[in-house]
Amino acid sequence: MSDSEPDEELLDLLRQSLGINGNTLSKAPDTKVLKDAEYVYDNSIDVALDTHGTKAAAAKIWDLMQEKGYSFKKWSEHTLHPKEKDESTVNFIFLMDLLNFCFWSENPDPTQCYSVEYRGQIFTGYWSLVAAIRRALDECIPITTPSFWLSESECTDDLLKHIFRSSTSDTIPLIDQRIHCIREAGRIIDADFSGSVIQLVNNANRSAAALVNLLTTHFPCFNDVAVLDDKIIHFHKRAQIFIADLWACFEGQAYGSFHDIGTITMFADYRIPQMLHSLGCLRYSPSLEHRIRGLKEVESGCRWEVQLRGCSIWCVELIRREIVRQHPKAEVNPILIDFFLYDTMRERVKERVEMIPHHRTKSIWY
Repeated sequence: MSDSEPDEELLDLLRQSLGINGNTLSKAPDTKVLKDAEYVYDNSIDVALDTHGTKAAAAKIWDLMQEKGYSFKKWSEHTLHPKEKDESTVNFIFLMDLLNFCFWSENPDPTQCYSVEYRGQIFTGYWSLVAAIRRALDECIPITTPSFWLSESECTDDLLKHIFRSSTSDTIPLIDQRIHCIREAGRIIDADFSGSVIQLVNNANRSAAALVNLLTTHFPCFNDVAVLDDKIIHFHKRAQIFIADLWACFEGQAYGSFHDIGTITMFADYRIPQMLHSLGCLRYSPSLEHRIRGLKEVESGCRWEVQLRGCSIWCVELIRREIVRQHPKAEVNPILIDFFLYDTMRERVKERVEMIPHHRTKSIWY
């Protein structure tokens, strides 16, 4: 044993003298996402972080957040997000984040991409999903009720396809995978959590990290991992965003109360890397940039994609640290930065601001 290694026998004696057994002190839950993102950054070849760009972006983001009074209250201000603070909203958010993946279309005509008409408005992207859920509830289809997902006689595949119908000739991407996620989640909630999403949330004992781990352990469709250099890399985008949406919707209270909300990272998808690149935070190798600008698909789990996701998580963490360094009293976490960047990204798309396209990956993970 080296001088730096602890003497386990002496530690056991000390614990006994203090009346502490081996199970009394347990480690805090760890999602491993941030640690793995740093590993990806340290070993990245095709995606790099620009230090000056990241610091400049941190200053700009903070100034804009202050100017707009940006906080988690913005979540409920979105027209389609639920306003009620009850159990039905927890179910709504669970389904929303269960299916919160892959909204981009290969259709070159943006007017013909998948979209949902709801109450006289057309919604695309993530908002098309939320609109479809809203529309189904208005049609008295109990789509947010997990027990409904179990009944293939009532909740048929054809009904699910009808629920997510498009206002164009395009269909929602990966519809078969979405149906599989719904069926699988229904079975697991029924078997492991007495048919209740509320029980799933309560089992985490107000720990955000514990809830992420519950989701990724019990539900295969939430276990968002990849491999880089024979090392498993944890991303857990949709599991993390479920916690973030609960936190924002319930404003840190009731079902949104988590004592370790700061353990949640940015949500590694395809929009935030695009925004970070446009802000001068991320730089790509010529081969990767050529692929993205050429609108060529980046395969899920390939080295390019892992680097894009991992470096984006680490970049947002560095932005957060820089904001706190400049403003020690700032109450900011990766969730707020992610939400702000996503909302800003949507504004830029509407304004047709020129920027690099988002990378194209077909995946249930984001």
